[in-house]
Amino acid sequence: MKDKLIITCAISGAEVTKEHNPAVPYTVDEMVEAAYQAFLAGASIIHLHAREDDGTPTQKKERYLEIYRAIKKKCPELIIQISTGGAVGMSREERSDVLNINPEMATLDCGTLNFGGDEIFINTENDIIYFANKMNQLKVMYEMECFEKGHIDSTKRLIKKGIIKGHLHYSFVLGVNGGMTGEERDFIFLKDSIPEGATYSVAGIGKYEFTLAELSIIHGGHVRVGLEDNIYLDKGVLAKSNRELVEKVVELAKKHNREIANPKETRKILQMGEK
Repeated sequence: MKDKLIITCAISGAEVTKEHNPAVPYTVDEMVEAAYQAFLAGASIIHLHAREDDGTPTQKKERYLEIYRAIKKKCPELIIQISTGGAVGMSREERSDVLNINPEMATLDCGTLNFGGDEIFINTENDIIYFANKMNQLKVMYEMECFEKGHIDSTKRLIKKGIIKGHLHYSFVLGVNGGMTGEERDFIFLKDSIPEGATYSVAGIGKYEFTLAELSIIHGGHVRVGLEDNIYLDKGVLAKSNRELVEKVVELAKKHNREIANPKETRKILQMGEK
């Protein structure tokens, strides 16, 4: 029997702008409304990147805390998943400072990736160990972001060493420049490569968003959507909101008879402890 479907909504990201899609939230109020509407549509997790009011991405913990508290005030049930990705060139200390706001959940990037051009998203083995140890210390649930198969293999080595522990929850981020594409074969390869008993979510970038969402729904996995990953509802049709993207996933879930998990059910499925 498949678990209920966990929907994560990545409402803003660090790269997409209002020039790409006017619905991308920047301000605290815009972030709160985007998160709340996504929740009403069926999302139980909000994947959060902080932005300044002018859209500049920031890893300042003060800005994260401001947004985090505002969303929680509006919708206390929501799980807010903090991004520790930061920006290319940031040190691990800069990127991890946001963990000090004591979030319930955060991302753990599990390998280095070419991001196109001269940009390299660096996550050495020691970086992964550093983030995992800090999250373990602060009792932050991590979602392991894997952009290709080698990243999963890295987690397995660290699981054996007792560094990565607790319930294992993966996020397959597919379709990024320099990472695996988002074809069905890629999804199946990653799904079949994770440890027994682990759960997973799939984030398809751009054109892969909904085809991968449907595959994950069919196979019992979970789904991430949102304007960070894809700005279109259909080919050439800009999404009017993050909520529209969530609603499309809910329709796909109905098609395949998967019920939607609320935040309480999501915490149970992911075996999340109390914060």
